[in-house]
Amino acid sequence: MRVIGIDPGYDRLGVAVMEKKDGQETLMFSTCLQSDRKLAVADRIGDLGDRLAKIFSSYRPNQLAIEKLFFNQNRTTALSVAEMRGVVIYLAKCSGCKVSEFGPQEIKVAITGYGKSDKRAVADMLPRLVKNIPVSALDDEYDAIAIALTGLVSAPFTT
Repeated sequence: MRVIGIDPGYDRLGVAVMEKKDGQETLMFSTCLQSDRKLAVADRIGDLGDRLAKIFSSYRPNQLAIEKLFFNQNRTTALSVAEMRGVVIYLAKCSGCKVSEFGPQEIKVAITGYGKSDKRAVADMLPRLVKNIPVSALDDEYDAIAIALTGLVSAPFTT
C-alpha cells in the first residue's frame, strides 16, 4: 500500500508519500511545494497542479489521504484552498487512487492519541512513528506526513 498525503493550499502545498513494507511505515518522499506569490491564483494553482502531477506519476500511490477543508475567517483564502483540493482530488482519481479525507481531529488522534493536540505535539510524535522524517521542514510538509501516516494506518478500516 502506497499513500500520498496532501496538506492542501495554493500558497504552500505539503506532500508526503508513504508505504507500508513488512509491517513498517516508511516515508519515501516529502516536500512543501510553494507557489509564486506574484502570480494570479489560477496560475499558482496550475503550477502546483503540474508539479503534483509529476509526483503522482513518479511514485504511483494507491491512495490519496487529504485533509478536510474547514472554513476560517478568510473566505477568499478558503475558496482558493478548496479549488486546489479539487485539483488534487482530480489528479488522484486520474491516477487510479482511492480518496480518503480526514479531519484535523482524526489526524491528531491517529498521530498522538489525543484529538486536541497542538501542531508541536504532532511534529514531536512523528519521528517516533516514522524513522526518516526530515529534520528541517515547513509545517505543511510535517502536516502532509501526518496525513499520509493517518491514511496508511487507517487503510484497513476505510476500504
